[in-house]
Amino acid sequence: MEMTMCFPLLLLICSLSTAQLQTEADNEIIPHGKQTESQGREPTNASDRQQTCTQDINAVLREMSATLAEQRVEMRHLQRENEAQAAKLELQKTEVDKLKQQLKAQAAELTNTRAELSNMAARTDVTENQVEALKRDNEAQAAELTNTRAELTNTRAELTNMRAELSNTTARTDVTENQVEALKRDNEAQAAELTNTRAELTNTRAELTNMRAELSNTTARTDVTENQVEALKRDNEAQAAELSNMAARTDVTENQVEALKRDNEAQAAELTNTRAELINMAEELSNMTARTDVTENQVEALKRDNEVKQVAFSTSLLASGSGTIGPFNTYTPLVFRYVVTNIGNAYNPNTGLFIAPVRGAYHFEIYIGAHGHASHPSSVVLVKNGEHIFIAYAHQPSHYGSSANGATLLLEVGDVVFLRLRGNSRVYDNENHHSTFSGNLLFTM
Repeated sequence: MEMTMCFPLLLLICSLSTAQLQTEADNEIIPHGKQTESQGREPTNASDRQQTCTQDINAVLREMSATLAEQRVEMRHLQRENEAQAAKLELQKTEVDKLKQQLKAQAAELTNTRAELSNMAARTDVTENQVEALKRDNEAQAAELTNTRAELTNTRAELTNMRAELSNTTARTDVTENQVEALKRDNEAQAAELTNTRAELTNTRAELTNMRAELSNTTARTDVTENQVEALKRDNEAQAAELSNMAARTDVTENQVEALKRDNEAQAAELTNTRAELINMAEELSNMTARTDVTENQVEALKRDNEVKQVAFSTSLLASGSGTIGPFNTYTPLVFRYVVTNIGNAYNPNTGLFIAPVRGAYHFEIYIGAHGHASHPSSVVLVKNGEHIFIAYAHQPSHYGSSANGATLLLEVGDVVFLRLRGNSRVYDNENHHSTFSGNLLFTM
């Protein structure tokens, strides 16, 4: 474009030079009288002017050539810049196209996100209901656990008291044994003078020895009965009567009789004290036995609670009647309300959730079906803690179709397993229980 502008400029310069020469030639025309005088100088002036004009034109041409050369260089530089800008424009167009595609993709993702938000809102409503049910169950279990802990605390306190009472009983039994040993020694001293008394006292010692053995066994087993205490009372009374009879039958002197009476009275007092202590011990042992029975029942209950639970359940979709559930636009939790078996009560028929009570391997089975439909299949998903595990799917345009599936899962305590109805799907059940959900604990880990 700059070269096109230079050519008119060159023509303009040439025209101006020609016009200047013509003007100078016109100005040099002189009157005829002086023409003769100037004829001698005209050739010289014309030649000088022609040379000057030619030099000016050549200078202008050289300048123009230099300018043209510079303009060519600038034009090449501009062409390279134009090519670079064209390449940049192409890149920018490509980036704009990419941005447009990304915008379209983001618009599609936004649409999908809105749909997912709608689904999540629906699932959140269902989950909130399930969470409320779980909260109620947890509160009930927490209350039971609190009561159990309080009972266990009381049981421990009672056991501590029982241990203290047993220690006291043992101490009193030791005292009684010492007293019996003293009685034995006194009776042995009197045996030289009272043969009959020695024989009877020997029997008494044997009975007291048996009583001591029985008391020792009673202290160990804590199962003495009131009848045994009554028998001990009767034996002690018989011994007292026999001692009185022996005192009457004795042929010893009055001093010996008085001494024996005093000894017998002392022994009777000691035996009375012993009987009173034995009665108190029997009552304490009876109370301890009763408390021990209660404690054993509580301990057995705690053991049963702490033992590995037996877990198995089998359910059907509808509690009564017949009907089809679905189709829905989103995944919907299914609640199997007809419970055939629920050993361990790990399945909740109000929420449809199975909550693992112990860590172990569990096996689950799914059986579903529905009448044929051109647009709506029969399909459910086995879900563990929100994760889709397996699917059961059946689709046919007419007649009844069914499907089944199963899985063995390793569950931790508190893991949740349930079934979801897939979007746009249906499931059918009636009194024959076509659609079922079952599970059981295989073994603990």
